[in-house]
Amino acid sequence: METTGLNKKSDRLTEIGAVRVFNGKIEDTFNTFVCPGIHIPEKITKLTGITDDMVADAPDEAQAVQSFFDFCGDVPLVAHNAAFDTGFLMEVCKRHNMPYTYTSLDTVPFCRTLYKGLKNYKLDTVAEYLKLPKFNHHRASDDAKALAEIFLCLLRDAENKLDISDITRINDSLSGGDVRTLPAYHIIILAKNLVGLKNLYQLITMSNLDYFRKIPRIPKSELSRHREGLILGSACEAGQLYRAILEDKNHDDLLEIASFYDYLEIQPNGNNRFMIESDRPEHAEIHSDLDLENINRRIIALADELDKMTVATCDVHFLNKEDDIFRAIIMAGQGFADADKQAPLYFRTTDEMLAEFSYLGEETAYQVVVENPNRIADMIERFDPIPKGSYPPHIDGAEEELERLCWEKVHRVYGENPPEYVAERLEKELRSIIKNGFAVLYIIAQKLVKNSEDHGNYVG
Repeated sequence: METTGLNKKSDRLTEIGAVRVFNGKIEDTFNTFVCPGIHIPEKITKLTGITDDMVADAPDEAQAVQSFFDFCGDVPLVAHNAAFDTGFLMEVCKRHNMPYTYTSLDTVPFCRTLYKGLKNYKLDTVAEYLKLPKFNHHRASDDAKALAEIFLCLLRDAENKLDISDITRINDSLSGGDVRTLPAYHIIILAKNLVGLKNLYQLITMSNLDYFRKIPRIPKSELSRHREGLILGSACEAGQLYRAILEDKNHDDLLEIASFYDYLEIQPNGNNRFMIESDRPEHAEIHSDLDLENINRRIIALADELDKMTVATCDVHFLNKEDDIFRAIIMAGQGFADADKQAPLYFRTTDEMLAEFSYLGEETAYQVVVENPNRIADMIERFDPIPKGSYPPHIDGAEEELERLCWEKVHRVYGENPPEYVAERLEKELRSIIKNGFAVLYIIAQKLVKNSEDHGNYVG
């Protein structure tokens, strides 16, 4: 699909291209311009080469899509980032009361699993990696032909590398791919007791050691396995639920996503006002504070339908309003171009929060600002996240072994009767080390050095 832009609701199709693959070969091709009924932006013309004049006499979207469906027949559709193409098709079908019955296969996750380590998984990048002929990228028919060649390579490599010989096995086989390449979302995790604290620490360890890619990540499967004693919140606009609403997922999908969380979150308009000025496609439908408020109302409705709590949070990143300068400095150091445009992510008072959510009505505002946060607080037991005291490891005889080693060294240097000041100093040092539990660390270090030397390795 070529389009006037990236938003499936406000933008329109300009070209549809497809090829039919049968028995491992391209059997037939389809291509049509589509009259979008709106002006094609100059930047899109520069990208695709498609002008208003080229599509002026083309079929309208309903005619073009119906012709495409006639060409397809009853077969699965294959696309690179299939959600984009099928999203536009489904919107056309909605606008014109046309049925949409197609199953689709997305080659992006397929490529991620089979061709690990590419700098990205754009169509031309994958084609270059597979040494396929160059093509006219961003023209529908050329993209479709290139994708067909990539898909045939994927089928061949899937059979060789993953032992896939049937299309129905693709999803199960791809689920074993590198989860670190999947989209990541924010989540709030609260530990309500010591069991939850242990699980939280385990998740943090895994996220940094096993699943780290640019940021710490936690696969949903691991989160489910370690969920005991935890309370999960849906987080801010970077959370999966909020993003799904922006992507206009259907109601059943939103309910499924929301059902995973113990409570759903909403934030003040100022936190998300950056979307109004944003040129990102997922923010294209956000034009005013009212749009932001309607998203929050929708989250509350989902929570009510699932009998879950909605909680109004500040998404606090700094304590006082004027402290935003510190976050700006950190973000500038990380290369953010908009570091100076800080959202008001400061800690608000109860009265300030009630004022922020007054558009919900007095009763609902009080519930999400005061009652529900207190209900969650009451679910959490009193415990120390870091217990008092120190907890060094224990090895039987470590203290005696340390004393023996130290005195042997003193006798080698000073003889059987070392000077009194040397003996006193050693006793003082040993008392401090042993009393504070550090003797075992010295013994462990000694064992590591010996083990390393036995295997011919150097330890600094």
